[in-house]
Amino acid sequence: MLAEDPNRRRELKLSSAQEDYLKALEQAGAGTVAVSTSDLSHRLGVSPASVAEMLGRLAGMGLVAHDRYHGARLTPAGRGVALEMIRHHRLLEMYLSEALGYQWDEVHEEAERLEHVISERMEERIFDVLGRPHVDPHGDPIPTRTGGYRAPIHRPLTEARAGERLVVRRVSDRDPDKLRELARLGLRLDAELEVVHESRYEGPISVRVAGARRTVSVPLGIARAVYLEAVAG
Repeated sequence: MLAEDPNRRRELKLSSAQEDYLKALEQAGAGTVAVSTSDLSHRLGVSPASVAEMLGRLAGMGLVAHDRYHGARLTPAGRGVALEMIRHHRLLEMYLSEALGYQWDEVHEEAERLEHVISERMEERIFDVLGRPHVDPHGDPIPTRTGGYRAPIHRPLTEARAGERLVVRRVSDRDPDKLRELARLGLRLDAELEVVHESRYEGPISVRVAGARRTVSVPLGIARAVYLEAVAG
């Protein structure tokens, strides 16, 4: 993995919006594939014209390689900034959750605001105080200081079969309402469960969470937000 100079971002004096674009490109896969203007427009909730203008600016700074017909990719320098912002965000989510008692559906928006302003010294202090975590409260991997980053591959609950015993490893953090419902159902990180009934005709999936006395019915819209791996042994 790349190891960009952490001073690079400060030297560029990027705006919060520019950093958000770079982060969104990384999360859309622009480190490996080109991302279209329309995809980025949908992710950021801004017009395609605004996206095209910003990509032009970022390309001029050497952070993005942009072709109006084939989409945008992050350059190594751009990806270094993007991964730094993701590291800030996920460490802040962990700090808000572990040290300040925020619920997992409350941390995202706070971290979105704070990720642009914390210093590298504060980032490292948070990392050390938290015990040098590898994942955030939703199970997403935290990039290393030098840009090391590998997203593990886990199966969504929608692909599970009856009788399988699984453990929750990651949940989508895109929708706070879904996170609250996952918590209500007991589908938190590291929770073990057994699939009792698979989905039939787009119906819900029935699971029994370890330690619970009853099965719970998980709608497909919720099941798509839960990622698992098989229970070891």
